[in-house]
Amino acid sequence: MVDVSTKRETVREAVARAVLRMAPATLRAIRLGNAPKGDVLGVARTAGILAAKRTPDLIPLCHPLRITGVDVDFAESGRRGELTVEARVRTVDKTGVEMEALTAVSVAALAVYDMVKALERGVTIARIQLVEKSGGKSGHWRR
Repeated sequence: MVDVSTKRETVREAVARAVLRMAPATLRAIRLGNAPKGDVLGVARTAGILAAKRTPDLIPLCHPLRITGVDVDFAESGRRGELTVEARVRTVDKTGVEMEALTAVSVAALAVYDMVKALERGVTIARIQLVEKSGGKSGHWRR
């Protein structure tokens, strides 16, 4: 584990994104709340928030951080059958929250898959990526 004891605490934020591809009918069921397991986006949002908080338990050598905020949001493109998941994680700490944001979108996307697999097993999860980060010595970065 990297020693961060000499680093300054700063406000840090990271944004990550994932895209799920599915049939437009599956996306419509999500929007209408007609999925067999219930509220897909509510469950996925909660899963993403919990995953961000549990990142050091899941990813070896990640520091436990004092997360001050996690937002998980969704945007859809119905014609293309795409659901975008975006997580924004904030902290005031000595190291960044990139892994927490990436873990949040990954687990939120997996939760969506779990919630709709009875409707469609061919849903794909793609383009999990860091979109933006700020704070710390390296400053602001945007994809």
